[in-house]
This record gives sequence, structure tokens and C-alpha cells, in this order.
Amino acid sequence: MPTDHQAQVDELLADYRRGREQLAAVQRTLASITASATSADGLVTATVGAQGTLTGLVLHETAYQRHRPAELAELVVRTTAVAAATAAERANQVIGAVLPADADPAAVLGGRADLRPEEIGQQPVAAVARRAEAVAEENFEEVESWLHQGGRRDR
Repeated sequence: MPTDHQAQVDELLADYRRGREQLAAVQRTLASITASATSADGLVTATVGAQGTLTGLVLHETAYQRHRPAELAELVVRTTAVAAATAAERANQVIGAVLPADADPAAVLGGRADLRPEEIGQQPVAAVARRAEAVAEENFEEVESWLHQGGRRDR
């Protein structure tokens, strides 16, 4: 390859690498977005991630007394939707700051382009699943032991 073309190739590769790093940084920021909302009566608090996935739910102990099951379920859904709208707005602000006006934010919000999880600082799904399985197994053994003791807690 002639020298004059090598400089162009090097520049293109450097631009590509900068673009990938910027995309990875945006993905890390998106992954860290959370939003919470609390119902008007204060009995339900929902926390979601950037894509609106429910990550936490707190029900006040009187929620079951003040609402029928169907009403409480509806309140949870409505409260989660408010949190999801807030998270989506935050995600749109992050994306809007880096994408060209004619770009499709869904390409970034809906996936990771061609980035691998470790490039954006996330564990691969299989590793997360293995850890969750190990924690579940530990908890199961604890509960099973407790049941075999007749429900007694020895301290």
C-alpha cells in the first residue's frame, strides 16, 4: 500500500476507534440510568432502568389494606409507567447529545450496535445468569435448611 493511502487508512481507523469508544461511553451512561416514581398516595414506589424495565418495587405495608388487588395492580402499572417515561426522557437526552439529527436513536436505545458487553463495561449475559443461579442455589439451600429445622432460627 502506498504511503499516502496509509495515512488515510490510519486516520479512518482512528476515527472508527473514537466512534466506538464514544458509543461505548453512551451505552455505559444509558445502562446507569434509573428513574423512580411514587404514587400520589405514597403507597407504591417503582424504579425502572433506561428502557423502562422494572428493577425495583416498594409497596407500603398498608397498600394491601387500602386497595383491592386489581386497584393495587393498576396503581403499580401506572406508577411504573411514570417512572419509565422519566427514564426514557433521560435516555433521549443522552442520545440526543451525541447523535446527528437524522440518526435513529432506536439503533442505540434498542441494542448495542455491534459492541460486545465487555466493551461497554457489562458482564456478558451468561456470566450474569451463572451468578444469579449461584445466588438462587445459596438461597434455596438456606430455605431448605430452615424448613428441615422445623422453621426454627438458631442464632
